[in-house]
Amino acid sequence: MVRFSGDLRAPTVARLWAPAMARVRSGKLSSLKLELDGARYIDGAGLALLVKLHSEATAAGTSVSLVGLPERYRHLLDLAMRAESADADAPADKAGAAGALDRRLGELARNLRELVAFVGESALVLAMAVRRPRQVRWGDVLHQALVIGVQSLPILLLIGFLMGMIMSFQSVITLQRFGGEIYVPNMLGLVMFREMGPLVTAILLAARSGSAFAAEIGTMRVNEELDALTTMGISPVRFLVGPRILSSLAVVPVMTLFFNFASLVGGALVMLSIGFPLVTFTSRVFANVTRGDLIGSLIKIIVFSLLVGGVSCLRGLRTGGGADAVGRSTTGAVVAGLVLITVADGLFAVLFYYYKF
Repeated sequence: MVRFSGDLRAPTVARLWAPAMARVRSGKLSSLKLELDGARYIDGAGLALLVKLHSEATAAGTSVSLVGLPERYRHLLDLAMRAESADADAPADKAGAAGALDRRLGELARNLRELVAFVGESALVLAMAVRRPRQVRWGDVLHQALVIGVQSLPILLLIGFLMGMIMSFQSVITLQRFGGEIYVPNMLGLVMFREMGPLVTAILLAARSGSAFAAEIGTMRVNEELDALTTMGISPVRFLVGPRILSSLAVVPVMTLFFNFASLVGGALVMLSIGFPLVTFTSRVFANVTRGDLIGSLIKIIVFSLLVGGVSCLRGLRTGGGADAVGRSTTGAVVAGLVLITVADGLFAVLFYYYKF
């Protein structure tokens, strides 16, 4: 029998721990009776002592009984004992390659489940925007459209102009050997409208706006603002993700057209510098670029904007804790956006080839 005559506070428990454990582990006790009539106050250290005595005695095959435990501590002791038994019964982590593979598969399954849930909820938000446009927060959509489109327009026009000039100069250098400078407008219009326009615009969207999406939503996750929205019954996807995706869908195709125009201006300056009139350049471009090229370009950029906007917002929503969490989410959003753009562009190239689009 072990009798406690005073309060079980941390200083008292520190003196009692070693001798109490030694007595229980001696193996000389067939039963252990803990009398707590004199313990008017028990803190966390005291509860830990009782739980440890109980577990050590049970492991040694000794029956344990508690007498005189104040009622206000009984519930806390039950919770502590259940937690101790749960930890004891928990299976040990699998070691080696099998354990690592099991953890990776579990993480992959969780990520896929989150991805499917996010895609489904985002699709519902877009469908609701089409069916019930009055419920869309158009003020936020307009603000995001200004941030995505208007503020990024100068850098987009500069990149388009320089790329048009560079590609035209490089083509002229090669085609001059064969007297084929007249085909530079054909090549420039086809390459810009079908490939480089959507691709470069999507890359700029991922690097500039996608990173901003992930950083903004990730900061709200770290500051527990998303938890507050969920507590108030407001869906973070509908409140934050929906306006960003809608603004991307509305603005990015127009940005692609501006990029194509800037690249043609750069190419026209090159052709003028080598003696070709402007009318020749424009007529060659319009004769070679078809309606299908323009439609294919718009289809590409719409898909790219969906992928970039969706993965950037998803990375922001999945931001963890810690000082570097927002930075990791931003980096992951840009990398994932670039990878998705590249994969989607390759699939479009194969589809357009087989369907003669």
